[in-house]
Amino acid sequence: MARILAVTNQKGGVGKTTTAVNLSACLAALGQRVLMIDLDPQGNATTGCGVIKREALPTVYQILIGRSTLADARIHTEFGFDILPANRELAGAEVELIDIAGREFRLRDALAPVVADYDFILMDCPPALNMLTVNGLAAAQAVMIPMQCEYYALEGLTDLVATLKKVRAKLNPRLEIEGLLRTMFDPRSTLTQQVSNELVGHFGDKVYRTIIPRNVRLAEAPSYGKPVIAFDRLSRGALAYGALAQELLDRRDGALAEAGEEGVNA
Repeated sequence: MARILAVTNQKGGVGKTTTAVNLSACLAALGQRVLMIDLDPQGNATTGCGVIKREALPTVYQILIGRSTLADARIHTEFGFDILPANRELAGAEVELIDIAGREFRLRDALAPVVADYDFILMDCPPALNMLTVNGLAAAQAVMIPMQCEYYALEGLTDLVATLKKVRAKLNPRLEIEGLLRTMFDPRSTLTQQVSNELVGHFGDKVYRTIIPRNVRLAEAPSYGKPVIAFDRLSRGALAYGALAQELLDRRDGALAEAGEEGVNA
């Protein structure tokens, strides 16, 4: 079964879309079957994969309101993974979902028939706790939280953890924090180092060892409609996301091995 991760943070500009696109590409390069779902009406993850969002139909919008199936809407990219695209019409989904029963679980239910097709499903969530994000969190097994190591990021993280507790209590009891990803990292900054150390001290192993540096190639790649490993595979950004993909696989394999040992011992 697929590992379903919501890439989320209520704070904008922390690298959620960059992470969703590049991690999907790096996991695919490692032989994993990957589906990326763009849940942001801006559709940046869609264009970052070389898909023209105004021509991409059906989209996640049609999935949520029941006009299409996920199997019909997914697009296979040239970078080895599938994408469920989004565009501006997704912004209207919240209004149309108001009167639909079980609106928080529309994405979860749509995913059910295709989960076995993938090893990883990554969802790029918008920077707000709206019905789109709620659908992502209700469908996910865990959340990946990209964040910059700055003071305001710590405040936002506190709010996000509180939100996750509410979602776990009311909608998705299996939801957990997969990990915290330090992005746009500048090791020359004393504040960055201090915040990074606080994160590790408080969250321990939940903080990924891999750190995503500030890298101009990461910023340039989306304008070419490519993940960074297809744009400049030897750049610091590409190497970092490659390392993150491998760390994610190592964590999964370690968890599976541990579960197997517990089963034998039981």
